[in-house]
Amino acid sequence: MGKDWLKKRRRDFYYRKAKLEGLRSRAAYKLEQLDKKFKIFKGVKKVLDLCCAPGGWLQYSLSRIGEDGLIIGVDLVEIAPLPNVYFIQGDITREETLEKIVKVANGKIDLVLSDCSPNVSGIWELDHARQIYLAETSLKIARKVLRKGGKFVVKVFQGDLFNNYLDKVREFFKIVKVTKPEASRKESAEMYVIAFNFSG
Repeated sequence: MGKDWLKKRRRDFYYRKAKLEGLRSRAAYKLEQLDKKFKIFKGVKKVLDLCCAPGGWLQYSLSRIGEDGLIIGVDLVEIAPLPNVYFIQGDITREETLEKIVKVANGKIDLVLSDCSPNVSGIWELDHARQIYLAETSLKIARKVLRKGGKFVVKVFQGDLFNNYLDKVREFFKIVKVTKPEASRKESAEMYVIAFNFSG
C-alpha cells in the first residue's frame, strides 16, 4: 500500500468521521446506514458478528441493543476488549469455532452479521472466489445458529459467483434485499445482502 493510497484514505470522509467519533472503523457507518434503511436491529437481543475486527460493527451493535443483550464477535485476529462483548478468536471456516459460538450463544441468535473480506491479492478472480467462500461459510454458520425468523447481513463481492450465492441465501430466507450503503467506497465491488425471516 503506497503513499497515494494512504493519502486517499486520510481524505476519506467516513474515515475521518470515525476517527473524530472514536469509532474503530469507518465500517460502523455502513451498518448504521443499513440499519436505518432496513430496521435490522428491530427486536434483536442476540447478535453474532463474524470477521468482527477491529470492532466497528460491534460498537454499533452495542449502541443498538444495550447492556441487556448478547453480542458475540469472532475473528482470526485479537481485538481490544469491548464492554458486554464476548470475543472468540478463531477461524470461521473451522468446525471448532462454530462449536464455541454455539456454546457461548446458549440458544438461538436473532441476527448474524458478516463483513468478511479475504487478504486481497490483486487477482480479481481469486479475490472474488475467496470472498464468496467466506460469505458461504457465514451463511452456513447463520443456518446453524439463527432462530426461526432471524436475520442475516453479509458482504458479498460482485462478480460471476454473486448471483449463485444470492440464490443460496434465498433458499433459507423469505425476504432478501441487495444494497450498497453510501459509506461504501464508490470504487469498491462490495454489496450487502440483507436477509429476513429465516425459515429455520
